[in-house]
Amino acid sequence: MHAFPPVNEQMDAIRRGAVEIVPEDDLARKLARSVATGTPLVVKQGFDPTRPHLHLGYMVSIRKLRTFQDLGHTVVFLLGDFTALVGDPSGRSETRPRLTEDVVAANAATYREQVLKVLDPRRTVVDRNSRWLAPLTLPEILALTSHYTVARMLERDDFAKRYAAGSPISLFEFLYPLLVAYDSVVLKADVELGGTDQKYNLLVGRTLMERYGLEPQVALVMPLLRGTDGERKMSQSYDNYIGITEPPEQQYGKTMSIPDTLLEEWTTLVSSVGAGELQATLARCRTDPYAAKRWLARDIVTQFHGSDAAARAEAHFDRLFKAKAAPTERPVFAHQPASLAKILKDIGFAASLGEARRMAAQGGVQVDSSKVEDANRALAPGSYVVKYGKLKFADVVIRSDA
Repeated sequence: MHAFPPVNEQMDAIRRGAVEIVPEDDLARKLARSVATGTPLVVKQGFDPTRPHLHLGYMVSIRKLRTFQDLGHTVVFLLGDFTALVGDPSGRSETRPRLTEDVVAANAATYREQVLKVLDPRRTVVDRNSRWLAPLTLPEILALTSHYTVARMLERDDFAKRYAAGSPISLFEFLYPLLVAYDSVVLKADVELGGTDQKYNLLVGRTLMERYGLEPQVALVMPLLRGTDGERKMSQSYDNYIGITEPPEQQYGKTMSIPDTLLEEWTTLVSSVGAGELQATLARCRTDPYAAKRWLARDIVTQFHGSDAAARAEAHFDRLFKAKAAPTERPVFAHQPASLAKILKDIGFAASLGEARRMAAQGGVQVDSSKVEDANRALAPGSYVVKYGKLKFADVVIRSDA
């Protein structure tokens, strides 16, 4: 029989950093039963692989999943490879563009390696919701939809706003909260984590589990990390993120670029500082923000790449910005004559041609130290130093024999 820490110690660790536990009494009761029976809780969180990289925003809840593991419980890291095809409407003012199965599969393939940088492999179950959602028959889907009403769906804030504005809401989108709730039914989850923008989905999970005759899960609501712009939540869609697999130099430089107003939030939510040292570290954020930011940048790189990589990233940053020089070691790409937009996409600076054009139009792209705002410009044969933002550099050789 597994030995767990006392319930009060577990509750203190779980509460730390959480926005809300719904309901807290249920969690205490589940933990007490777990201690009495020696049975770990099943703690679940779903991640739709809509993009290829996990970022620091995900780490807020993934670190809490690790807390549950350290307390002796089992975590289900659920890849929403089926629900990603539907598209999460949370926070959307319009229908989300649908992804292809190939794109979702390619993104999902990278998630396991990324998340196990933080989670304990021995206590992590990685699953995919296509395993049970794809085989659902029409009668089973109709039975699922019978457990929730349109009126309840329209209580959801983003749906309510779109309905009031006359914006289209497809029945397809109504399925999303039910499908992610059905995940909890299949997994018999004791606890589900999600950001504040996912609270509605977590509560639908509670309702649906009761409809299927199961004990409802506890909803653990975690804060959303604001991105490098200091305003919107961290998201690849907003290009304000730091990917956990990004090179150390990019992680360090992007952290140094955040506004001082984010320092306390980021230190609290994504740094490795212990609870006993947190207040002193937050005080330094107020008294010496530059030193606090350098510490935070080193800490973030260390978490994902190690202390040696953090030291190299810091030296790279100082050389780049104190000396105002391009890094001496830059990736080299050979390319056929093409537009700057296609080159930016092909060398990995942009995810799409549209994104490349936006980057240039916003003044973030330089070729040989000159700003280029027209990404449709063709680069003639020759060698160029291409720069995006403050951190991305590459040597691009345009072949004359292509």
